[in-house]
Parts: sequence; structure tokens; C-alpha cells
Amino acid sequence: MKSLYELKDGSVLSSTSDQANILVYSTPTDEEKHELMETLQLDQHDLDSALDPDEISRVDFTPDYIYTIWKRPNNVSFEQALKFEVSSLGLFLQKERLTIILGESTVPFGYKEFHGVTSLGGVTLKFFLHTIHHFLGHLKVIKQINAELQSKLNLTMENRYLLQMFTLGESLIYYLNALEGNSLVLTKVRSNAEKIGFSQDEIEMIDDIIIEHKQCTRQTQILSSVLSGLMEARGSIVNNNMNVLLKNLTLINVVFLPLNLLAGIGGMSEFSMMTGGVNWMIAYASLLLGMIALGLATYVLLVRKIERGHLKVRKASFVRSFKKKLGLKPR
Repeated sequence: MKSLYELKDGSVLSSTSDQANILVYSTPTDEEKHELMETLQLDQHDLDSALDPDEISRVDFTPDYIYTIWKRPNNVSFEQALKFEVSSLGLFLQKERLTIILGESTVPFGYKEFHGVTSLGGVTLKFFLHTIHHFLGHLKVIKQINAELQSKLNLTMENRYLLQMFTLGESLIYYLNALEGNSLVLTKVRSNAEKIGFSQDEIEMIDDIIIEHKQCTRQTQILSSVLSGLMEARGSIVNNNMNVLLKNLTLINVVFLPLNLLAGIGGMSEFSMMTGGVNWMIAYASLLLGMIALGLATYVLLVRKIERGHLKVRKASFVRSFKKKLGLKPR
């Protein structure tokens, strides 16, 4: 879809084909691709690179235009709240025209970042700034989702929450890769600012954008590291909870093993024969109390044995760490 805009009075406004100096191609059709290749003298590779989500960010200088491949985050819907991806777009800056090729149908010119621009180069810089703010907004959402997943993991041991955390961690890796590529583009644009023809105010804007971009990259790195550590910790906690559950089930099974044996013997009329001269109510009440006492004794002995084993392991670990600090070789 082709959209036409005009830079007028410091704002980007919708325009007619005669006055438009900003052309936006969102998910271009085959006819629009052919039109782009004719008007911009593009080859098929450059056009496909602008729509390839795996393309690396870069900027090339030609006599006719400045060709930039820029990465930005995709818009996230409610159904895809845990899937954050990045896409590529192409910016073709000429003296009298700016052409943008998007893989999505969203055009950000209505945002406040695009107010107060005086040139097409300034529109390009504002587009870079809007992308950085878009990344920052997604980082806030990822942080909120991560906190919600942590609260759910505290109450359950389901794997789906851990898988959701892995998805967030993967998204942050892609974000970090995109931001590092965009950083190289900004550095190259800054070093060629005079060659491109940016004004002094626009050069200062580039410096501010680079600072904000570095802050965004740093926040992404921190959040990625935190999420990676949390995933490892949560995985260990889930495994520990599972081990505790299996230990408790094993204790219950061991406690009931002798009780099942006694109940099986008593159920074959052997107990009635051995207690023939005793009232059956007293006999079976005594058997029941004896089984309860045996079960409690077995449980206490098993728990004490397990605690002794844990204490020995802790002591051995403490001795090894103490000898290591003293420089002694542990035996």
C-alpha cells in the first residue's frame, strides 16, 4: 500500500501525489515494487533487503540517495503478548524526497516525535528516535510480563511459564542484536553528517539520539541478564520442588510398606485365629493402634536418617570450602 505525505510547517501531513515529498510503501505489491525499482533505480537485492526481517542494519551512500536498512520492533497484539520480534525497513533519502519501505502497514508519523522537523533528513532522524522509544516501550512491557510470570511460578511448577520466560529471553536477544546493528548505523551517520548535509541542530539531534540509543541498549542488556539468571534460578527451584515432592511420596510409600504387609496377613483370617479368645473389637482396635504406632515410628526413623545424611553433606561441604580458603588440599 502506497501512502503520500508532505513535510509542511514542521509536521508530516497527508498529501496529494503532486505535493508529496515523503512516500511510504507498506507491504508493497509487485506493481509497487516495480515502481520503486524504476524511480529509485534499485536492484532486486536492495528492495528485498528492506523487507527481510533478518537483514543486518547498514547505511550506504550513493550519488543519488542515502540507503539505510533500519531495524525496529514489530507491533505486538494481545494474542501475541509474549512474542516480541523485530523487522527491517528501508529508508531512501534523496534531496527532494524520502522513500520508506515497510513490512508492516503501520506508519508512525502521527506521534509527537515528528513535530518540529524542518527537513527530510530531520524526518529520518525523528524516525530513528521514534524507533528507540518503541524499543523502550516494549522493554517496559517485557519487564511487567516477567514480574507476572515470576508470581505465577511461585504458585505452580508448570513448564509453560518457564517456556514463556524462555520466549522473552529469546526476544531480548533479538532486540539486543537489532540495537547493536542500529548503533553502527547511527555512528556512521554521525561521522558523515556534514557530507549528508545535516544542519547544526540536526547534528546535535544525532548526538542526543546516540545517547538515548546507548541507554536503550544498556537497559536491554541488563534485562536480558536478569531474565537469564531468573530462568536458571527458577529452573533450579522447580527441580528442587520436584525432588522434595518425590522425597515425600517415597516416605509415604516406605511407611505404608510394613503396614500393608500386616494388613494383608490380618485380612487372611490369620489374625482372627490368633486372637480367637479375645473380643474382635478389642483385637482389631489393638491391631489398628499398633499399625499407627509402627507407621509413626518408621516415619520418625526415616526422617532422622535423612536429616543426618543432610547434616553430613553440609559438614563435608563446609570443611571443603574452609580448607580451600586456607589453601589446603581437601581429602
